[in-house]
Amino acid sequence: MKTHEPLKNAAVVGALFATLLVAGCGALPDKPTRATLYDFGPGPTTAPARAAAPALPPLALADIDANTRLDGTQMLYRLGYADANEVRPYGQSRWSQAPAQLFRQRLREALAATRPVLGPEESASMARTEGRVPDTLRITLEEFSHFFESPSNSVGLVRVNVTLMCTAPGGDRVLAQRSFTAQKPAPSNDAPGGVKALAAASDAVVADIVAWVSQPR
Repeated sequence: MKTHEPLKNAAVVGALFATLLVAGCGALPDKPTRATLYDFGPGPTTAPARAAAPALPPLALADIDANTRLDGTQMLYRLGYADANEVRPYGQSRWSQAPAQLFRQRLREALAATRPVLGPEESASMARTEGRVPDTLRITLEEFSHFFESPSNSVGLVRVNVTLMCTAPGGDRVLAQRSFTAQKPAPSNDAPGGVKALAAASDAVVADIVAWVSQPR
């Protein structure tokens, strides 16, 4: 029995369409890879023992300032052996929050072990209700990068500038000011290694700040 020409043409077109569809599906781009998010880890998993000494006076901790390149959540590195002035982002690794927020959270936890730590709103509330204003700690995050000293050696580099301010009726007064820098070796020369190094360097700077601000003045 002879096949009708229209039916034959339809069959050919259908087969061609199926072939193109299969080929097209194979050529579809892969789903975009979601960036891996990092932070400084959970911190101590048990509550720290309270010191027997009386708590230090309350301290207001201002929001941490940072330059524009540290405002976002990009994880940055520098190739010190090639061009230390160029800041490069890791493509598929990001911080869960801006570095300044992660650092402030770690610092607040450490300070709170020995004294009440107030935010800007709590400090303003104390001024209204008690008529006194606690000293304020202001911090600028100046450097926060995975720094490669060579292709096989890298560190987490953190640098901050810290100012302790006293608010008086006549205006704010600087009580003390100092810069702190720490660098810790990275266990691997990649983003996960940089995270561990930067977390360790941040903890070292936090410990130095806590000791410094606790000194009598």
